Amino acid sequence: MRLIDLNCDVGESFGAFVKGCDRSVLQSVTSANIACGFHAGDPGVMQRTMAACRELGVSPGAHPGYPDVQGFGRREISASPDEIEGYVLYQIGALDAFARVEGLRLRHVKPHGALYNRAAKDDAVAEAISRAVIRYDKDLIMVGLANSLMLDVAKGMGLKTAAEAFADRAYKPDGTLVPRTVEGSVIHDRDEVVSRAVRMASEGVVLGVDGAPIKLDITTICLHGDTEGAAALAKGIKEAIGALGVGLVPMHIVLGGA
Repeated sequence: MRLIDLNCDVGESFGAFVKGCDRSVLQSVTSANIACGFHAGDPGVMQRTMAACRELGVSPGAHPGYPDVQGFGRREISASPDEIEGYVLYQIGALDAFARVEGLRLRHVKPHGALYNRAAKDDAVAEAISRAVIRYDKDLIMVGLANSLMLDVAKGMGLKTAAEAFADRAYKPDGTLVPRTVEGSVIHDRDEVVSRAVRMASEGVVLGVDGAPIKLDITTICLHGDTEGAAALAKGIKEAIGALGVGLVPMHIVLGGA
């Protein structure tokens, strides 16, 4: 049976600001990328999100970003590789504290937003993130954009990697994501999001904005927790992929881990 992971970015509320319907989304996914307090999240949100992962049997991972709450981590920040390494190391450690008290183990690291997109094309940034992961726990999986430089760098440094595709994001013909500043970059139509996920899972293909197929050898499919109707989208993807006979399991199991 073919296996694939379904992940979602969660834990992105902070203070009085509520973003997404995390618990509803977590009922349908197999892995969670939890914000670590830099771009979103706070200690209370991190703790509650980790507890929900334990209750619902979802595999947790760190979702570190630039220190940019005002821009939700989606703005490019001028930072040296050493600074980026420190940012990532700090955030993994913070989230791991909540995993430990819940009796869970962090399984992966997925950079957020602008940091993710920068690492997909900048080897110095990809190396800095990978160094932080290795220094903390070399058994953590690095999650990155399928076919990106980031995954090549992480593999070259000895990390396990999970190639990711996005069900709710538009793709440029070169396999990178259409910037969020462009209209239509985020896909909200339920049927379209589900059909894209099904094709990713069954054929390893996504259509670019030009209509041409892009081949993706993927481990995991992402749905953003702040996408409108994310809970219904996640449920639809889970049901549709299950109907294919594809097994939905956490990414460390897809990669052959225990």
